[in-house]
Amino acid sequence: MKFTDFNFDPSLQNSIDSMGFENATPIQEKAIPIILEGKDLIACAQTGTGKTAAFLLPILNKLSVNPTDFTNTLIIVPTRELALQIDQALQGFTYFSSISSLAIYGGNDGAAFQKEKKAIVEGANIIIATPGRLIAHLNMGYVKFPHIKHFILDEADRMLDMGFFDDISKIITHIPIDRQSLMFSATMPPKIRQLANKLLKNPIEISLSISKPAAGIAQSAFLVHDFQKNQLIKFILSQKIYTSVIIFVSTKQKVKQLEVELQRDKFKAKAIHSDLEQAQREEVLRNFKSKSLQILVATDILSRGIDIEDIGLVINYDVPNDAEDYVHRIGRTARAESKGEAITFINDIKQYKFLDIEKLIGYEVLKNPLPDNFAKGPEYDPKVAPNKKPFSKKPNFKG
Repeated sequence: MKFTDFNFDPSLQNSIDSMGFENATPIQEKAIPIILEGKDLIACAQTGTGKTAAFLLPILNKLSVNPTDFTNTLIIVPTRELALQIDQALQGFTYFSSISSLAIYGGNDGAAFQKEKKAIVEGANIIIATPGRLIAHLNMGYVKFPHIKHFILDEADRMLDMGFFDDISKIITHIPIDRQSLMFSATMPPKIRQLANKLLKNPIEISLSISKPAAGIAQSAFLVHDFQKNQLIKFILSQKIYTSVIIFVSTKQKVKQLEVELQRDKFKAKAIHSDLEQAQREEVLRNFKSKSLQILVATDILSRGIDIEDIGLVINYDVPNDAEDYVHRIGRTARAESKGEAITFINDIKQYKFLDIEKLIGYEVLKNPLPDNFAKGPEYDPKVAPNKKPFSKKPNFKG
């Protein structure tokens, strides 16, 4: 289905054309007509499927046809990076219109807070906000949202994982009951159903390609002791030239340590974590997107919601605790039908976690032998990962 088939307002269609978008993705094809009809929606789709445009375009079309001087749409997101990504998308989609927007997120200085206050008071058409930052404005007493027509939660499961349920509940009390509500989530656990029941009225439900890695990702793993991980990363990076690499690490402290070691060995690596100032984080991401920075070392804050194309390699330094997070991590590569590679390091105590991942994706991931000059890694231990069962699909070893 082409975007021209939606019969968008000419100003919006001009922006879509200028950005080179022609064909809608499955989530866009299904969600856009529902949103244009004014119905509530709960959509389950993993990262990289085009869901940002799926909710932005129909909202922008409504605003193009019926302009307003008030805040019409409130979008709540879990991280400042996702807020910025959505705001950047809005800048492109509104290039030929007068629709205004602003991203509101923590980590900025007092001048930024005053700019946010002004946008709220004067009524920017679309506000994208992280829960904590918006609550800070709400507590000041000047936030009035009587004209909100659209309320959107993006990455809802991640927000609940980060403990934002109470903040979301408070935000809801400041917006009209008579509104269109949209919820987008990569997974659909019971707590998301609970939140959906609280927010949505007779919603239409869409579920697409949940928890399945893209076909273009060549997945493999190493059984490796923790003390071998840094050495193995440097070996992998020395064997092939990758223009961009993301390494996901479980803790902030290990992120910092790995950054130091990689830089000491002359790798172009930078870490991104919560101790950095916002301006520093934005600079790191900007350099990584422009390919002037080769290696990004990060915690799971980047596994969802960051639109970075053409990542050649994702390394899971640690096995994710949640099987679904594995899909989101490796989903940073093989975007837009491209090819990519994902490598996971499995230590002796996380074998059962990786078995959960293989059960979720439906096939066994190839286990690579360690290089010849490495000490022996841990053996597969059925006591650590008990009751290994046959997989439902034939193993798919892509190497």
